[in-house]
Amino acid sequence: MSNRNEQINGEIMRALSSIIPTLKDPRVTGVVSITRVDTTRDLSYSKIYISSLADTVEVVKGLKSAAGLLRREVAHTVGLRHVPQLLFVADDSIKEGSRILSLLNTVTYSDEATKKDDVDGERP
Repeated sequence: MSNRNEQINGEIMRALSSIIPTLKDPRVTGVVSITRVDTTRDLSYSKIYISSLADTVEVVKGLKSAAGLLRREVAHTVGLRHVPQLLFVADDSIKEGSRILSLLNTVTYSDEATKKDDVDGERP
């Protein structure tokens, strides 16, 4: 990816992060995080990965319905001659990471209990 594309991705992410909380769509509630932005080389499309503590699928539906408004606001903020089409995608990586962390914690706690039992001499 070129340096220009990375800069554009960062600008789109910053612009959307400030615009999304002002939306009045009831589906876009709670904390909405933009985890990543990928823009094509020809600047025709930007794929925006969304994560939310609420129902991410509903949040993405709300953002898709407001895509025209968001694109116009990004155009005013970023100042590009051609603003890419915004494609919103649900990103469950934060929830999945949290689930994996809790699984690792349960394994760690069970290992500590096993070691304690071995030290106490209760296990053969």
